[in-house]
Amino acid sequence: MSEDDAIRATNDDASTCKRAAVQLGYWKDPYINYFIRASERKAPEINRGFYARVKGVHALLKQFLEITKCQGQIVNLGAGFDTTYWNLKDDGLAPKNFIEVDFQGVTSRKTYYIQHRKPLLERLASEDSEVKFVDADLHSKEYHIVAADLRNLTELKTKLSECNIDYSLPTCFLTECVLIYMPADASTNLVQWIPKEFSSAFFVNYEQVNMGDRFGKVMLDNLRGRGCSLPGIDHCMSLETQKQRFLKNGWEGADAINMVNVYRSLPQTDIQRMERIEFLDELELLTQLQEHYAITYASVDRLNIGLDRIQF
Repeated sequence: MSEDDAIRATNDDASTCKRAAVQLGYWKDPYINYFIRASERKAPEINRGFYARVKGVHALLKQFLEITKCQGQIVNLGAGFDTTYWNLKDDGLAPKNFIEVDFQGVTSRKTYYIQHRKPLLERLASEDSEVKFVDADLHSKEYHIVAADLRNLTELKTKLSECNIDYSLPTCFLTECVLIYMPADASTNLVQWIPKEFSSAFFVNYEQVNMGDRFGKVMLDNLRGRGCSLPGIDHCMSLETQKQRFLKNGWEGADAINMVNVYRSLPQTDIQRMERIEFLDELELLTQLQEHYAITYASVDRLNIGLDRIQF
């Protein structure tokens, strides 16, 4: 298995975990089952961890969509089988343009599933727009899936242009456990390019943190044992290194919060509902896991629409 194959496999792992948690009722997602088969039960701390991840990322996305009145764009880099677009559409919060980017091996599978699952295809079709499938890409009026290697910025720019990207519109970029798999120079080029080209942009990055301590090294050994070399690990040493990735590369503001604090920030009534689903008698492992993942968010806002107000 090549390293790129190992990275692609992390999409299946994450999607399987999400499907398992959704099956138990941790959160609602009627679309994940179209992309991943039913899976075996996961440990409660894994389910709670994914609950916090999904709810935390969506909390920031919804603030972005409210500020922009859904007239902006979302670009999900390394999207895998993510179902955010479909769920936002159900909530009446779909942006003007939603673009997903991933390796061709991932996008070809996702576009195939959409093409052959009527409920998904019908959600994209409209009277004034057809859905086009070209190789491993999909294009519709407001939703696109394109294959590109994020390490190749020229290729990414070309693919985004095919999705009618508008550099004058406020745009939210989303990455979840993606940048760590990119060489530092490639991820830096990407992070630098966005504030140079977009008038107003917001970035949400869910990723590992505190990788230098004992528990973090065990996590790294596990990932490396699966064939992932983790060339972007230097940015994952602390919350400060996560913030500085953006502050040193043209972003006006940035903050990073570990998942312990993200979890605490979520609506407590839903937390209480969720925690009743499965009994968890030992919180230590969950806390350790949440201390080693963080959500970092950054903004540049030349349109002065208030992106700096987005926070937990």
